[in-house]
Amino acid sequence: MKKTFLGVLFVGAIFTAKAQYGTMDQILTRLEERSGVNQNLESVNIDNKKFVFIKDEADHTERDFIVIKGNKATYVEVFDDKKTGQSSSNVFSGDIIRKKNIISLRADMLENKKVPIPLTKTLLLTKQDNILYLVDVNTKARWIDEQAFSKAKTKK
Repeated sequence: MKKTFLGVLFVGAIFTAKAQYGTMDQILTRLEERSGVNQNLESVNIDNKKFVFIKDEADHTERDFIVIKGNKATYVEVFDDKKTGQSSSNVFSGDIIRKKNIISLRADMLENKKVPIPLTKTLLLTKQDNILYLVDVNTKARWIDEQAFSKAKTKK
């Protein structure tokens, strides 16, 4: 009787573990997508792409854009002052180097004038829910593909 009970218990445990494996696999796949580390996006074309980052502070709103054209890049910072309503911008230009999913941006020109210390960013290209993101490896800021951002805004 004990052997039969243990056998039934063992078979039940195997079926339960198999059902939980499917759920665990889905959860792990979603977490891997979110971290972006195990994705192979070498074949994704980022030429002529624009990525957007919006940061809302108490006194101002910051909108940053990265426009990639071949191995050249333009980095635009737009600051909107909430008190006065005025906007100011900085337009940097430079180049990028892409190694697998890592994109290194080096902007050494500010409005066509050489700057002594270039603006540099190291970004990780990730894809989640068919939307491309650039994640700054230092600050964890997420830059969203402008096409996906504009589609999301029109749906609302």
